[in-house]
Order: sequence, then structure tokens, then C-alpha cells
Amino acid sequence: MLSLSPLSLDSAMLDEARAFLRIDQECDDPSLETILLAAIRHAEEFTGQLLIRRAVQQILPSSSHWQKLSVAPVVSVDALIGIPADGARFPIDPAHYTARIDGSGDGYVSVRRPGAAGRVEIEYTAGLSPSWDTLPESLRLGILRMTGYLFAHRDDPADAGPPAAVAALLRPWRRIRLFA
Repeated sequence: MLSLSPLSLDSAMLDEARAFLRIDQECDDPSLETILLAAIRHAEEFTGQLLIRRAVQQILPSSSHWQKLSVAPVVSVDALIGIPADGARFPIDPAHYTARIDGSGDGYVSVRRPGAAGRVEIEYTAGLSPSWDTLPESLRLGILRMTGYLFAHRDDPADAGPPAAVAALLRPWRRIRLFA
């Protein structure tokens, strides 16, 4: 099971999107917020990574073998919570597990002494940039272009799909995973 904390839009994101779309009034803010969140999610799906940092909770079997975390890039592994078959959840002492983050931002955990826990909930932080303002320009522009596209074509039944410029701006940040 995987759970991401919701991404909250700050005024800088909305202001930049309004300026990019040439929207002067705030009457379209609820629609713009929804479309901007969809554009960010599209960019995250395309690149295979969280772009703006947020908390992640993931439940995995308790195992002494290295297990890869699903979301990247991992910034920190903050806590492990033991989930027993019966009884209350409990924090696992950091001395009883090992967390590792490799050079590409992939995170791994190994639980050496799980106690009564058959499963563990890993709480970690993941994301490329701490905020919208520090996101690389090509990613921000790709998200803004996608926002503009979704805003302009929100009721278009003949929609042909996002412009190639969006993919071109996001492609350098794409994480490709090969499976054997």
C-alpha cells in the first residue's frame, strides 16, 4: 500500500500559472488549481519521480532482505512503524533496521529485528525539489505548458493530446526502469 501526502498549491505556483495563461482575475482559481495539480501529476507520471517534495507512507512485508521503495527520489527515511497481526502498531527502533538511498535517489530498507511486526509502514520524504520555486526551469515550463494545454482544451471533444513541447521539456528528467 502506498500513500502520498497531498500536494498543496502555494501562491507562487498559482501566480506563475495565471501569468503564463494570461488570466487576470481570480474567478477561475478552483479550475486552475485542479488543472495545475493534474499537470503536475502528469509530469510526475511521465518522469517517474515526485517533483515537489512531500511525505510518503508505504507498507511492505517485514524482511531482512533489501526492499526498494516505490517512490523516488528519496530524500530521507524518517521512521518505520511495525504492524503486527494482532495488537497496536509500534515504532521500530532505528538500530533494528537499515535504510539506504543510492546515488540515483532510490531508497531501500532492511528490517533486521522486526519484533512482532509481520509488515512495516515506512514513512519517508521524496521529491526532486523542496518547492515550486526551486524546481528546474524546464520542468516548471513543461508543467505550465501542460496546464495551458489542459486549460485551453478542457471541453474539446476533438482533443489530439498534449503538445510535443511538453514531452520535450520533461524528457530529460525521465527515469527509465528496465525489468529483466
